[in-house]
Amino acid sequence: MTGGRAPVRLRQLRYFLAAADYGSFRKAAAALSIQESSISRRIRDLEDDLGASLFQRSHGGVRLTVAGQEFMPSARHALRQIDIGVTRVAAVGRAEEGVLKLGIFSSLASGFLFDLLGAFGKQHPKVRVHLVDGDPAEHVAAVRNLELDAAFVTGAGHRDGCETEQLWFEHVFIVLPEGHPLAAKAALAWSDIARERFIVSDAPPGPEIHDYLVAHLSDLGRHPDVQFQKVGRDNLLSLVALGRGLTLTSEATIGARFPGIAYRQLTGEVLPFSVVWSARNDNPASRRLLSMARSMAKRAASSLSAH
Repeated sequence: MTGGRAPVRLRQLRYFLAAADYGSFRKAAAALSIQESSISRRIRDLEDDLGASLFQRSHGGVRLTVAGQEFMPSARHALRQIDIGVTRVAAVGRAEEGVLKLGIFSSLASGFLFDLLGAFGKQHPKVRVHLVDGDPAEHVAAVRNLELDAAFVTGAGHRDGCETEQLWFEHVFIVLPEGHPLAAKAALAWSDIARERFIVSDAPPGPEIHDYLVAHLSDLGRHPDVQFQKVGRDNLLSLVALGRGLTLTSEATIGARFPGIAYRQLTGEVLPFSVVWSARNDNPASRRLLSMARSMAKRAASSLSAH
């Protein structure tokens, strides 16, 4: 108890909201399959605990007082949060049902991640998968804090407080207008694009692409012209088609065709992708996904070595 006030009971909140929704203790009691006297008594106890009348009572039913109107949003929010918590705990604890929250930093147009999520969905159709697109550093922090079950990010280095495993590689592609002179080439080298203007989104993965361009083009003695644009991926590609500049993308994204642009592979450039998770995460759905990802990665590596 706080300050001598009795704690509000979950049942009191349910009865209060039912009475407010139906405008009648009798109708609320019928909907909840309880006696009208029970709902009336519980709400009276709640009013005593709060020190305020929540309903104006009449022969025609009940309606909220000013205090009741003030209390209702908080009561509804509290009950909703409890219901969400109960549902999540019950789902996570089951073998075939659950909730999986994943951070992604790769396109789902095609490639390893597309295939992984497709296969996982077929084997575990009752697991609800929530994807969060964003910055790798933020994803890793969320994994560390158990706000995400796992994250798929670029790079293969160690991440403090997390487990990391490299899974796949993607080739790097230049995105350029269809009519650009370089589009006549089947593949491009850094020297081909050293004098070109580039555009990147100011949202992820734009900043990482910017750093990637600067690091590689500076090695050629060039100060690259890279401009940030406050647009999403589709509008960025439209700007490329309009001749505003070139950009980079990973192999998985080229599965989504876009009018007015061409993709050309950047010779010798590949990006490693890894999965990051916390050893403290006990979500069974996450463990199943990791196991499937490892199996797929091994099969892909075996296929490449065979060729």
